[in-house]
Amino acid sequence: MPHSNIEQKTRTRAKELRRELTKAEAAMWSMLRDLRPRGARFRRETPIGPYIADFAWLSARVVVEVDGDSHETLHGKRHDAQRDRFLQSQGFTILRFDNAQVMDGPDHVFLTIEQAVMPFLEIEPHP
Repeated sequence: MPHSNIEQKTRTRAKELRRELTKAEAAMWSMLRDLRPRGARFRRETPIGPYIADFAWLSARVVVEVDGDSHETLHGKRHDAQRDRFLQSQGFTILRFDNAQVMDGPDHVFLTIEQAVMPFLEIEPHP
């Protein structure tokens, strides 16, 4: 049964995006999967209301975004601001990184994410 607040068009687009990972998104996915043994359950291209989060840990209410060049345009910035307001109104924390940060400074990005989600992580990894 579909979730009532997610339109079919949004679900279809999310499915398409899951098949079209950029290099930076693939690198981010690898980082987020490293947190899995400690209880992190991130999902890729997750619909939340009318928007699609690049990566979301729904129970922790954390969204991680990897932004390309289109986010630097006036239209992109306005869309991101509107989207962030919606996600924050739903109780989400948004962590935003641009492609260069993910590709050129993965250690810093990983530590930033780990620090932000620390309250939700288990101390001992699952075997």
